[in-house]
Amino acid sequence: MTLAEALASSGLEPREARLLMAEACGLPLASVVASPDRLLTEDARERFAAWAARRSRGEPIAYLLGRKEFYGLELVVTPAVLIPRPETELLVDLALARPWRSLVDLGTGSGAIALALKHHRPGARVVAVESAEEALAVARRNAARHGLVIELSLGRWFEPLAGERFELIVSNPPYVAEDDPHLAELRFEPAYALVSGPDGLADIRDIVAKAQMHLTPDGELLLEHGQGQDGEVRRLMEMAGFRQVMTYPDLAGIGRVTGGKRGGKR
Repeated sequence: MTLAEALASSGLEPREARLLMAEACGLPLASVVASPDRLLTEDARERFAAWAARRSRGEPIAYLLGRKEFYGLELVVTPAVLIPRPETELLVDLALARPWRSLVDLGTGSGAIALALKHHRPGARVVAVESAEEALAVARRNAARHGLVIELSLGRWFEPLAGERFELIVSNPPYVAEDDPHLAELRFEPAYALVSGPDGLADIRDIVAKAQMHLTPDGELLLEHGQGQDGEVRRLMEMAGFRQVMTYPDLAGIGRVTGGKRGGKR
């Protein structure tokens, strides 16, 4: 069987099929495109067929390949972590637009946000907190892969940060409601990293309520959230005493990140 024949019979979207074929054959993607008449080895054919079947059942291609690019870094991803989304790059953009020398990323997962920020601020202190040991292990692998030194802490939100304060707190916490119909499409990703109570805001409430105790004077909090949640997130932050609270839209014009500065003396 040739590459072209296997690709055509896979039933997959052509770009995804070529990516899986390149991985199965151990070839650059360009070689798969340029050599459609190349004969497949039996091992490559079996690997590709198995991956194509899993992809057809809805398994994300990032898990099949074991990697995903985020903010210019290729990251290891496994089913223990949420797959980094392009929308989350807005959170990194906003963080890099601010002057800071110490930052904590809450719920780091694969380490995507923390590592992207450390890559662009090598002299800064970056702490990454994660409640799942399996996810923290993935973040550790990614840090080693890119030679980036960040502080990895196991715990839920601020639990491992007693007495610590940072100039910037960032987080892409779970923000999907328990009964959200879109969860069916996300069934391969870890529920703990997606679901947050009946309205999707339980974890954001927890973070907002405690964040000021961990911010320096004029320190800031930046939170990613879901579509339509921006008004409630702004209200929560203002009620908690944050000032200059603003929501920032993603490239689709959807309010995606809300942030504000620590208010008053604490």
